[in-house]
Amino acid sequence: MNVKLNDTVLVITGKYAGKQGKVIATSPKSGKVTVEGVNIHKKAQKARRANEVSQLVDREAPVDVSNVMVVCSACDKAIRVKHGIVDGKKVRVCPKCGATLDKAYAGKGAKTAVKEEPKKRVRKRAKKTDETVETTAETPADGTAE
Repeated sequence: MNVKLNDTVLVITGKYAGKQGKVIATSPKSGKVTVEGVNIHKKAQKARRANEVSQLVDREAPVDVSNVMVVCSACDKAIRVKHGIVDGKKVRVCPKCGATLDKAYAGKGAKTAVKEEPKKRVRKRAKKTDETVETTAETPADGTAE
């Protein structure tokens, strides 16, 4: 199955033909994908507690994977996915523009990117100025020197 989670797809057949949406669930064994805003069905939801109300809920139902095509993020066209090798890994590639569809390998040098460590938290201390040091070194107000 060439469609993965969070891919943008175009529905090519059926009632919702021509509509684009994001894949929110995949089931490779049954060959179905659930697309956001596509194949909406009403489902009766029963009240489970005394303060809840029974209602009809709109839910997305799965669509067969053969009825959708992946949309390339670079050229915004529906494509058939081609496979290529980047950094020794097999990735999905757009055959029209050559862009990588897998997010992990989309940027150049994705494997060599160094993970930034969080900055160390340092407590800032107020600097003592010369005036504050001099005032503490002066003699007491009663005039007696120690």
